[in-house]
Amino acid sequence: MYQGVWDVDWPGCRTGATIAMTTFNIEPRGCNGVTRIIPVGLASYGLSGRVFHAPLLATHAGLRLAAVVERHADAARLRYPLVRRHLSIDAMLADDDLELVVVNTPDATHFELTRRSLEAGKHVVVEKPFTGQVDRARDLVELAARRGRILTVFQNRRWDGDFLTVQQVIASGVLGRIVEFEARWDRFRPIVNTASWKEQAEAGSGVLTNLGSHLIDQALMLFGWPNAITADLDIVRDGALVDDWMDLRLHYERLRVTLRCSTVAQQSAPRYVIHGTTGSFVKHGLDPQEAALAEGTSPDDPAWGADTPARFGTLTRTDHDASTQQVPTIPGRYQTFYDGVYAAVTVDAPPPVTTAQAMRNVRLLEAARRSAATRSTISLEGNA
Repeated sequence: MYQGVWDVDWPGCRTGATIAMTTFNIEPRGCNGVTRIIPVGLASYGLSGRVFHAPLLATHAGLRLAAVVERHADAARLRYPLVRRHLSIDAMLADDDLELVVVNTPDATHFELTRRSLEAGKHVVVEKPFTGQVDRARDLVELAARRGRILTVFQNRRWDGDFLTVQQVIASGVLGRIVEFEARWDRFRPIVNTASWKEQAEAGSGVLTNLGSHLIDQALMLFGWPNAITADLDIVRDGALVDDWMDLRLHYERLRVTLRCSTVAQQSAPRYVIHGTTGSFVKHGLDPQEAALAEGTSPDDPAWGADTPARFGTLTRTDHDASTQQVPTIPGRYQTFYDGVYAAVTVDAPPPVTTAQAMRNVRLLEAARRSAATRSTISLEGNA
């Protein structure tokens, strides 16, 4: 049964590995913890379906990738021959075999497809961001509660190795009181990809929603709800239609948090910079899991999520004569998200990303857009 602190250790099963942070403990049955197999349907086999969700589902001991919506191709069955192909979302939602649906379609469709999935009696994982508006997010939360279905958001970057390491460093107290935190997500994509919906002037597009929602989620995990937000959004590339540069400032009592994204950063700045009263921590480079998934590496790989020593973070202790040491990166593990989904469905554990957490993310995204549009600082006190 659910025991509050989750610790997955399923030797002999495809999930493997014991995770020290955000973990699960499921009463052993069958394959060392798998009580039953949950059939899952993917609403799309585009980039997120092919790279992220399908490999994680296909290698999970308790989940079975059973169906995929593909209208114009049959790519999923080339890689996963036992998967059923549906030509429409309606056909997939009518598939009585499916218990869980992953809504990984363009952001503007999240609300409608999540609503229809819940009404069809399915548990739902929806890609970030949850929805575009708080009111719509609230409607989905209430619908899931009425239907008795699990609803959670795929905030996989909580299980990036660098973020797990940042959590550990801050929690250890080695930095003292944190006074400044900066997280960046830089890319060098100076040419606008006009074929991508993320580059079109439509709901859910732009760097704030695409990347900023991840950084906001991480900041909320570390520091909770801020007192205010100041946002600056810009369009810096020739021919771009949506925001492709972002600078967010989250204001806390005696703490400043900066979240930045750029699409024209040929030389990336550090991923994380944290300054405290007794030390500083700096980490370069992106978590390797997305690149490994894109290359076709299986999450079952024994070296999964391992960072290279050259990209380990550095800790400088100002209370120890400015001594500097490397901090090995905790291996990332996106599978932990689906461990949590499995536990939520089978043993009534809290989902890995709660709807309350997802709603806070949407609130901050809305506030950021208001701040950027009015060029003002938006007070957030009492709005968590």
